[in-house]
Amino acid sequence: MTSTLGIAVIGTGKMGADHVRRFGRSVGGARVVAVADPDGDRVKEVAGALEGVSAHTDPAAAIAAPGVDAVLIASPGPAHEEAILHALARRLPVLCEKPLTPDPVGGLRIMEAEARLGRRLVQVGFMRRYDTEYVRLKELLDTGGIGRPLFLHCRHRNAASPSFFTSDMLISDSAVHEVDAARWLLGQEITAVTVLSPTSTSAAPEGLRDPRLVLLETSGGAVVDVEVFVNCGVGYQVQCEAVGEAGSARIGDGHAMVVQSAGRWGGEIDQDFTVRFADAYDRQLRGWVAAAARGRVDGPDAWDGYAASAVSEAGLAAARSGVRTLVEQVRRPALYDR
Repeated sequence: MTSTLGIAVIGTGKMGADHVRRFGRSVGGARVVAVADPDGDRVKEVAGALEGVSAHTDPAAAIAAPGVDAVLIASPGPAHEEAILHALARRLPVLCEKPLTPDPVGGLRIMEAEARLGRRLVQVGFMRRYDTEYVRLKELLDTGGIGRPLFLHCRHRNAASPSFFTSDMLISDSAVHEVDAARWLLGQEITAVTVLSPTSTSAAPEGLRDPRLVLLETSGGAVVDVEVFVNCGVGYQVQCEAVGEAGSARIGDGHAMVVQSAGRWGGEIDQDFTVRFADAYDRQLRGWVAAAARGRVDGPDAWDGYAASAVSEAGLAAARSGVRTLVEQVRRPALYDR
């Protein structure tokens, strides 16, 4: 690979365009050389804002473009598998936004492709692992600072959901972040899921079941509860409290600055995930670029993406049935042992 990594970005919506802006602005050692999106006008607009970037409507063409050393995938979930397999066929490192695939079967096919190569090349964009507060909580749990963890209490709130958001997406697109965070923080797999749905908020679009409470049981005997509320009307709030045998710790309060004025006190609440996790996204991309330049994967890998999809599948089944549902997944292949 070259000293400056050439990146193909697949998908130029909100997330893809945000990543494109990060290269050259806050992430060194890499530059975007190709972009792809089925919206021809959109992809030309994004490419036109950068020097020497080719625009494509076919992801395979962008991945095969001259100068591409690695691939960042930010397209909708159903398109991920095909793009990843194109990149793996060229032995290119990949950073894929979650979900790795919409279902665990697709994740299995990706892991099989990596097994044929004999190496891990795919990283999944679970950026919370790079957030400073989450990293500190992970270190506290790993060192036994609050004893054996018993509970994680999680909140995942958005001010309002986009027009395309569905009831299933509260689990597969929102709660999936807590799924990965819980697996990582606790070092345990999730074994069962229960989903409870109270009366929907009047702020939710017609037909959207919002909010939801997702209960996760782990292989180590911990319990994780996740409140997902995507039309809370207040702002973007992600919080996690770990309760252990010898104490507790909470992150995500967002009280970096508290203002006292005119007889009141308070602060601002972030309105968007790209603001709340801006630093985490920067750290994630820097880490990925450094690892990709060495031909390695240092972050959440295809196994993590597959495991999250398996839990999401169980969660969707639990939401439909209203009963506790076991998570079904294969034994972790040796390639992904750490």
